Order: sequence, then structure tokens, then C-alpha cells
Amino acid sequence: MGERAAATCLQCRGAKRLCGKSSCPVLDLWLALERVRVPETREIDGYSPPTVFVGRHGYPEVRFSVGVPSIEGDPALFEDQERWLSMPLRDVIGMRLGIVRGEVRVKVDGRGLSDEVRLAALSSRPVDVEILLEKAPRARPLVDLFSPPLGPAGPAAKISVLGNPSVPRSLEKAYYDYDLGAREAIYALYREGVPVHYIQRALSVGALGLGGRRRIVPTRWAITAVDSTLSQELIEEVKRLDYFDEYLFFERKFSDNTFVAIIAPGAWSYEWIEAWFPHTTWNPSARLEVEGDWEGFKGRTTYASLGGCYYAARLATAEFMLREKRQGTAILLREIYEGFFLPIGVWFVRENVRELFRSKPERYESLEEVLRRLEKSTRLPLGTWLAASTLLRRLLRQSSIEAYIWRG
Repeated sequence: MGERAAATCLQCRGAKRLCGKSSCPVLDLWLALERVRVPETREIDGYSPPTVFVGRHGYPEVRFSVGVPSIEGDPALFEDQERWLSMPLRDVIGMRLGIVRGEVRVKVDGRGLSDEVRLAALSSRPVDVEILLEKAPRARPLVDLFSPPLGPAGPAAKISVLGNPSVPRSLEKAYYDYDLGAREAIYALYREGVPVHYIQRALSVGALGLGGRRRIVPTRWAITAVDSTLSQELIEEVKRLDYFDEYLFFERKFSDNTFVAIIAPGAWSYEWIEAWFPHTTWNPSARLEVEGDWEGFKGRTTYASLGGCYYAARLATAEFMLREKRQGTAILLREIYEGFFLPIGVWFVRENVRELFRSKPERYESLEEVLRRLEKSTRLPLGTWLAASTLLRRLLRQSSIEAYIWRG
């Protein structure tokens, strides 16, 4: 399958659209990169969305960067992840690669970071920022498994906040409450309706937690920490709900991905499985790669092997069950197809799974009906999913036992 896809690309070279897509994903990426404007000046000023990024290398001294768009557009949209699914993915990538950053080295205890920069990062509206670079920014963009792409960056001699940040009351209260733990602050802000990506940014810049223990957190760690913390809290509420009384089936196809969710009657349990087709982001080989991880009613004590996507999808799943006021066994499957090869961040999974659960489910009375439906939805055969899924096999055994007892 992968070899055929590669051969098709070689034969097409972006001109014949042999893959059936409206545009060539390879050319889309190159066009996005070509549109990145690298400023020739050392002075960068404009409205930051706000955008910040904290690296993890060199911890406990890390790179802290503030970004300003170098291309036209609504500055707020550059950070509004909940709106990005309404845009072509190539436009999201091009937009994010147009953010130019100034970097400073800071200690994770906050030394080296001014209060005005931290408050600017907490703003709910774009903030006027001026960055004086030590030298012209390098053209190499930043692509990361966890966070959205970012454009050129260079060491900053000075970062000045010219405008007044607009910090929401709930976040301002958490910021100045030095007796409020980070976990409690994260959950309180979420309950106040603060978007998840906003809470992640607040945690990353060291704005949450007990006063003497606050730390600047690398962006990728902050993203997973918030998704994990929130989903754990929500799951405890889910566990007190009644069970679903039927099987639900959800399907969503978006930008070279298929997402499927199966909700079965029973106590809370959860599984996330990804199937990376050949010549995709994390699978350059000619072989299909399928990986998954799961948890039962008692949860898990180790970090999920699939990392941030596991927790992002778990959060969206718990949100759905709370809306429905029911709990169940959730099995989520994702196929990633040829042409999807640029890391764009965990937001892509969280927001797609949220959208998946906003759709109207198909309802079934038996697991066998669900499995027949699954065969029609994905490119992989049912046997591959059964081999990869712990929870599907458990449900099958349970279904067989119940059928045997009923026949008796």
C-alpha cells in the first residue's frame, strides 16, 4: 500500500492529482514555507496574539520566546485553536509559520523573565510588543509534535510590552492567589470557561500554582499536563454516572485522517489507537505502524506510550460523557494517511475528537453490528483493529459469554 502511494507521487509530481486530493500536500507545505517572511531588520514590532513558546532543552534554563505575526491577518486567530478546523490545514500552517519570535534564556524559577512579559502572555487580546533582536532571525521554522508550528526566531536583546494586557478576571484571580495549587487553578479556570490552550499557556509561563513553587514549564509539558489534569478530574465525575444502554458509533474524516469512536455500555474505560500509514509524519517506512494504549476504571499510573494525543483525546471523550450524563467504554481509533506528514500539534487531535463527538452518533444494539460498521469505515481490516485493541477483545469475550448464558 505504501509503495503504491510513493509510486503515485513520483508519477504525479504534484501536477496530475492522481491521489484524488484537491491540492498536492507536498506542494502545499513548500508554498507555506516560501511564504514565510524573514525580517531583515533586528527590530520587530506588532501585536502578539499573544504567542509564547518555552523550550525544554537545557532545563532548568530554557529558551522563552515571544512571537509577533509577520503576515497580515487577525492577530487573535493565530492562537485561537478552537477556530482552526474551519480553515484549510495549509492555511493554518502558513499562518503559524508567519510568526517571528524573539528568544531569551530564563531560569525556570522565573529569573530573567519580566512581569510585564508574563502578564502579556496572559492577555486574552493581542498585545502591542516590540522585540529588539541581537541579530537577524534564522529562517528555520519550529515544528513540534505537541505545539503548533512557529516561524523564524532569533536571540532577543530586549522584549518590550507597549500595550496594556487584558487579563480575564478569573485568570487574574488565579495569578495573584499564591495559596492556590496548580491543579486546582487549572480546573477552576476550565470551569470558568477559559479555553484549554489558554490555560496551557498560563501554566507554561509560570502563572499558576503555589507562590514559592511556581515554575516556567516547557510548552510541550504544559500542554499534556493540562489535558491530563482536566481529563482526570472530569473522569472522576463520569464514574458516578449511569451507563450507556446502547452502542454508539462516531466517524469523522478530516485532512487525510479518519477518526472513529465506539462507546459501549459499561463502566468507564478508554483506549486510543493510531494507525500510521507508510510515508506519513512519524512513519517514513513502507510498513504500516499501529500503536495504542488504554486504561481501565482505576485509571493508569504510567505515562501513555502515545503521549499527548492520548490525553487530548481522553479529555474530549470525558467532556462528551459529561454532556450525555452517561459513562461507558470508549475506544477511539485514528488512521493517518499518506500526505499527512508535518507535525502540527496535539490541538489537532483534541479539536477533531471534540468535533467528532458533536456529530450525531449511529446507535446499535450489539457489538457485532458495531464491528461490521467499523469494517466499512476504515481502510484497515477488522482483524488489525482486534489485534491492536485490548478493550475490543475484552468486549468480544464479554459478548460471547453473555450470548452463551442467554442460550443456556
